[in-house]
Amino acid sequence: MDIFLDRVNCPVRQVLDRFGDKWSTLILLMLDTKGTMRFNQLNSTIGDISQKMLTVSLRTLEADGLVSRKVYPEIPPRVEYQLTDMGKSLMPHLAALAGWAEQNIGTILESREKFAPKAVAI
Repeated sequence: MDIFLDRVNCPVRQVLDRFGDKWSTLILLMLDTKGTMRFNQLNSTIGDISQKMLTVSLRTLEADGLVSRKVYPEIPPRVEYQLTDMGKSLMPHLAALAGWAEQNIGTILESREKFAPKAVAI
């Protein structure tokens, strides 16, 4: 059986499931650009992400081994996030995707406009 057709074991499906969400790629790009960041720094830099969604996304990226989390025993607790070596190895690929998106967003938006439902005049 072709590995790409295997819904459970396909590596492409499993990896893209993680990056197909709205926030994971953006979080990784922020950590790559800014380096080590605290939770509130990430939250304010991204801006329109809820604290709950940021927490869920960071935990998922940590579980996948792409982001590390360091807790400092202070009051209040300080928590910092950074890319792991595996996360860093992913960045050239995500940077290429981000560059492609930047180059092609105009064409994509024009194409979407052509397919958008037109308002019916009454």
